[in-house]
Amino acid sequence: MSKLLTLALVALLGAGCASNTTGVGYYWQSVTGHLQLMQAARPVDAWLADDTAPITLKQRLENARRIRAFAVSELALPDNASYHRYADLKRRAAVYNVVAAPALSLTLETWCFPVAGCVGYRGYFSEADARAFADSLDKALEVAVYPVQAYSTLGWMNWAGGDPLLNTFITYPEGELARIIFHELAHQVVYVQNDTTFNESFATTVERLGGARWLARSSDQARADYATFDNRRRAFRALTRVTRERLKTIYEDAALPDSAKQQQKTVVMNDFRQQYATLKAGWQGYAGYDPFVARANNASFAAQAAYDEWVPAFEALFEREGRDFARFYDAVRSLGKRPKEERVAALRELAPSALITAGRDPH
Repeated sequence: MSKLLTLALVALLGAGCASNTTGVGYYWQSVTGHLQLMQAARPVDAWLADDTAPITLKQRLENARRIRAFAVSELALPDNASYHRYADLKRRAAVYNVVAAPALSLTLETWCFPVAGCVGYRGYFSEADARAFADSLDKALEVAVYPVQAYSTLGWMNWAGGDPLLNTFITYPEGELARIIFHELAHQVVYVQNDTTFNESFATTVERLGGARWLARSSDQARADYATFDNRRRAFRALTRVTRERLKTIYEDAALPDSAKQQQKTVVMNDFRQQYATLKAGWQGYAGYDPFVARANNASFAAQAAYDEWVPAFEALFEREGRDFARFYDAVRSLGKRPKEERVAALRELAPSALITAGRDPH
């Protein structure tokens, strides 16, 4: 999620500290885009009292309100202004992220920002602006532009109304809606500069643990709807995980010349698309992963990987803290204060046999 957009106003004020590749214009679009989003938001109560609002929307907002209360009472997530308002942005995404990676590497290019630190993406409220920036990057890089349904302001904008519910995700199955809200609220609990994988893996752990608790109390229909959604996602994750591991093995083989690596990469990518077509054939027409497959390259695979790498370690930490969310958050905060090398060592110790797995789709 585009956390750097969270701190747009702070970033604009401190723009002189950013890397030379990030100008004031970028921060300005972040500020104006976020302000427009917040201006479009109205309290959930106002939508529920609006006779012109669709019944289905009202039902989803009522459910979102219950999920928001559950986040506080059962998951010890922040009780603040976020997710008590709703905005219809009249577009399919909240923001559009740009990611880039070398032709023979799964390591993302990074950009650095005041407060938010260095991250492996740049976010834009306008898809046209995102694509224009993507086109301006070094042609030797593989680049991807993808839509993001939600992003967190890390709690910095709660004084102004907080993060709103959006049309970009309000129609998701109940279980997925709950997970999105839990994920974004988790970013308000812990955020470590310059460590996207730590931040996203932590938030993914909270969304998974919280989502399971929410669904355990939901209706049979909600669980069935979510199961259909999640089974497709898990199958796609498994495919992308295997593909990433195959690519990583090729790229890290010092004995292979670049020409041979490129040839083997082409074979792997063709296999990926063929296997996806086979997988999709059993999905009754569902095509939600088509955009990812169409743009699949090193950048998109690397962006996806950040969301789950340390989830097994965080789950082990949750168990160690007695499955108590407040104690778990305190332990994660303590971990986040340590130097990155020590954090990584501690996470590896928590889950020494855990494989790096595919992450929650970043689109």
